[in-house]
Amino acid sequence: MKVSLIIPCYNEEGNVLPLYEAVRDAFEGAVPDYEFVFVNDGSTDGTAAALAELVRTAECPVKAVRFSRNYGKESAILAGLSEASGDCFTIMDGDLQQIPSVVVEMIRYLEEHPDCDCVTAFQEARNESPVMVFFKDHFYKIINRVSDTEFVNGASDFRTFRKNVRDAVLQLPETNRFSKGIFSWVGFSTHYIPYTAEERLSGTTKWSFGKLWAYALSGIISFTTVPLRLPLFLGAGTLAAACGAAVLQRGEKRKTLPAVLAVGSLQLFGIGVLGEYIARVYQETKQRPVYLIKEILDNQK
Repeated sequence: MKVSLIIPCYNEEGNVLPLYEAVRDAFEGAVPDYEFVFVNDGSTDGTAAALAELVRTAECPVKAVRFSRNYGKESAILAGLSEASGDCFTIMDGDLQQIPSVVVEMIRYLEEHPDCDCVTAFQEARNESPVMVFFKDHFYKIINRVSDTEFVNGASDFRTFRKNVRDAVLQLPETNRFSKGIFSWVGFSTHYIPYTAEERLSGTTKWSFGKLWAYALSGIISFTTVPLRLPLFLGAGTLAAACGAAVLQRGEKRKTLPAVLAVGSLQLFGIGVLGEYIARVYQETKQRPVYLIKEILDNQK
């Protein structure tokens, strides 16, 4: 069974070679047939040069896909899935926080369980600030309440799966992609295993709080229409409160400014929610490609 390792990279110059060597060491004697598919997501450091050198010197199959600019991790995952040629696929980060020995464990589980289609790693304990852990935990609680698709708390894009799962994911054409939801939506038999994220070997994280917030919002909008109904419920509640106040305060002179501000805020909230959905519909109708490739380097060609 040939394994394709799909590795999105953004400014991972110092991690490319150590990751390659760590995978080679972990796979020695355990995984005989595999390939690397690095996707350079518009890096601004020396990642492109590091990947070109690796393609030139590597002893095992290495493909380096280079985007024309930065399109985001979701686009890089999609490109990697499209360019990979294996029978089994693993998505892992390029910073060595997700150690290759866990990949070996996932591959073995698939080999020993023919009915299982996907093995997903999740973090039992996050090595993050309490504030970040709080927001992530509540994100999963919220999205599982409002979405028909189940999201496992702590589950990441770090997973290994068979070709039928890859083919199903590639059938979903949306531009605004949220891989955690997409893998859950396509279904298939999935087994979850715990892992502990290591410290980054080199560089800094690319995920700020603002980017994580936007990513979470994208996931909610992509997999539920419940926010579109919130203005309806809030409007009904406001109308009921206004009618009750009118009855109780009949004949009294009251300042209406707070009530006007409250109603106006609800209206703006409803317009904002609607705008988020319309913006995504607008992006989808343009039918632009999810990414553009500048070059592909492959030591097998």
